Amino acid sequence: MHIPDGFIPLWQCAIYFVILAVALIISLRWARRDLDEKRVPLLAVLAAGIFAIMSMNVPIPWGTSGHMVGGALVALIFMAPEAAVIVFTLVLIVQGLFFGDGGLTALGANVLNMGIIGGCVGLYSFKALRKPLGKVLSENKAKIAAIAVASWLSIFIAAEAVAVEMWLAGTFPLGAGLMFMGLYHSVIGVIEAILTVVVILALEKLRPDLLAWNRKKTGDLKAESSEVESK
Repeated sequence: MHIPDGFIPLWQCAIYFVILAVALIISLRWARRDLDEKRVPLLAVLAAGIFAIMSMNVPIPWGTSGHMVGGALVALIFMAPEAAVIVFTLVLIVQGLFFGDGGLTALGANVLNMGIIGGCVGLYSFKALRKPLGKVLSENKAKIAAIAVASWLSIFIAAEAVAVEMWLAGTFPLGAGLMFMGLYHSVIGVIEAILTVVVILALEKLRPDLLAWNRKKTGDLKAESSEVESK
């Protein structure tokens, strides 16, 4: 899914960088407001894990590749797509600079696809699906199903966005690009869905305090911090 340097005209890269700049401003504001010292290490661990899973590439015709992403995983753990934007910006800069995976001129497009689209689709699909699924399934099963579907959708839609961007750049034929990117990532998405469910269920069992939806149930972090300070 990484778009290399030279695959997108520079004027189009500039548009994606503007989108990235706006997303980063919003994300850094979120981080100052909601990210605390307890969850910063979790963000770093997720970044390392995502770096690893994105290194396992499957070649796709016309020069790009398929791999797991993890945008939904980050967004769901923090209940914020902003977290995915920060993680993917850092990971993709390191991959582009030191590992030749993706390109620096295409950084804006790559973060848009994997961080912004992946994170937003994952989180908001989960929110949209959880209540309807809860009417026909138990609460726990509905949550698992919503996580799985949302994470699958996040990688599939992000892959199709890559195909459209490459077509706009004159690199991919649109029909074949959508078909190949969709086909490969529909299969990869199943693995991504399983991984996302397993990681979130493990956190739910071992460290439920690290999941944002549990923290909201027990009260705002700032209230929690003020209590600690008062003691």
